Amino acid sequence: FANMVSRCKAAGVDIYVDAVFNHMAALNRSFPEVPYGVNDFHSCTTGIDYSNAWSIQNCDLVGLNDLKTESDYVRENIADYLNDLIGMGVAGFRVDAAKHIPAADISNIVGRLAGHPYIFQEVISASNEPLQVQSSQYTYVGDVTEFNFTNTIGYFFKGNGPIKNLSNIGVWSGWLASADAVVFVENHDNQRQQTANIITYKDGANLNNLAHIFMLGWPYGYPEIMSSYEWSNADQGPPSGAANTCSNGWLCEHRNRSIANMVAFRNNTSNAFSVTNYWDNGNNQMAWGRGGLGFVAINREDGVNINRTFTTGMPAGIYCDIIHADFNYATGVCSGPSINVDANGNAFIAVNIHDAVAIHGGAIVGVPCLNCGGKTNTSSSAASSKSNSVVSSASSSALSSVSSRSLTSSYSSKSSVSQSSASSVTKVTSYRLINRWKNSYLCDDGDFVAYHTTSSGIICQWISEDLGNGYIELRNLSTGDYMHIENLTGKIQASARNSAWDSSKWQIENADSGYVRFRNRWQSAQYIHVENQIGTAQHGTISPGWWSAMWKMELVP
Repeated sequence: FANMVSRCKAAGVDIYVDAVFNHMAALNRSFPEVPYGVNDFHSCTTGIDYSNAWSIQNCDLVGLNDLKTESDYVRENIADYLNDLIGMGVAGFRVDAAKHIPAADISNIVGRLAGHPYIFQEVISASNEPLQVQSSQYTYVGDVTEFNFTNTIGYFFKGNGPIKNLSNIGVWSGWLASADAVVFVENHDNQRQQTANIITYKDGANLNNLAHIFMLGWPYGYPEIMSSYEWSNADQGPPSGAANTCSNGWLCEHRNRSIANMVAFRNNTSNAFSVTNYWDNGNNQMAWGRGGLGFVAINREDGVNINRTFTTGMPAGIYCDIIHADFNYATGVCSGPSINVDANGNAFIAVNIHDAVAIHGGAIVGVPCLNCGGKTNTSSSAASSKSNSVVSSASSSALSSVSSRSLTSSYSSKSSVSQSSASSVTKVTSYRLINRWKNSYLCDDGDFVAYHTTSSGIICQWISEDLGNGYIELRNLSTGDYMHIENLTGKIQASARNSAWDSSKWQIENADSGYVRFRNRWQSAQYIHVENQIGTAQHGTISPGWWSAMWKMELVP
């Protein structure tokens, strides 16, 4: 196991362990190897009454010996085990059967862990159950599985209603906030149980792929992708042969082109975690943009193709259709069809029945973008934004993250800060903005933004404030001044700003090799650059090849 964790980490994959600490096996409450004895378990061995919170959290779950997680001895044993795993390089944990454990108990255990492992908890909420076991009660500890999502997406993609209703995700009451939700099309349990509203590989007609395209394209939650195998009964185990060839019963859904390439889509649109340019046909066709960073069109209709011009909101260019082609991020070569976006952001898009099209700003034909492929995991901290991240799950429930984290942090860390309780700790995330050409730093220099050869304290650190719709503002950590071009002086100004100004709003565009450009919302052809070396940062039109207009956002530890 330790060797696997090490090899995965070297390949940029973090391992999240499925941690079971609500219960032990269905034996006689004696586990000398730990050791646990009868006094380390609750005494309720009757069936659970799901209308009673005490029963849900103290009685044996389907006969499994229920641990006394309020006991300091039990808590320490669990924490010691998890810390051993952290010592092997494990990056996080899925807490199994979390609603059968009081949130305060989980919080206490998490508070004993080394570092800041990512925590997400399995809570299957039911509206007729007590408040104490509802998913909302666990979000202060870590993220929580949102089963509303899997049931809802399955219902509509199975044809039980128009998929355009999915545009209400994030609006319906009773759902977790996006920042707290782990979402999935299916998991290792519901793939095989009560599947009337669960999409699986057995549904055919490309529906499983379409549901995953929606999940990865729609800005809600932290997506989990399950990679599984064929089965004919609910208790069937995996094939006897190795999974590396993705044959002989192994399905390897995570390798499906449309699913794998949508991971990169999610990464490349993370700075615009909202829906723009939305369209539907009133039924089973829908399309939406991601603040000029990407665009998706899905056709769930059984007999009507999509053939129309869409307003995508994206810059002019020829974009690789990542659902039907692979994009080589090193060479800029697209292996299949592409979509042409004109100078007004419009594109003609054709989508066959039970199919989709997706484009994003990291896959422009002829434009290499080495940092746009979504293959490298650059974060091991739960404090990072999860807006573009994906968890990949095998049927065995071993979990691994397979994509990079976003540069702009939208959510605070849920790190426990004491052994007795956990609380949310919000750390201000700031960046140094480093020019590619001169390797200089942008700093607040009074009325204007200057460039310095060295990073001179926090006057050279900037907070990226997400405004939605693909735009940010850059506020200086030291002075609180905002970068703007309100007076069109040719120089980037630094001062207080009116929140209604578009001159202080910027769109981040991928350049290449991990560098970005900052394009102004008000003067949409103007970028931040230092081409003329006048002592301050400038704004104006640029040549796409100018390194003077390319910046690295270096996260300040």
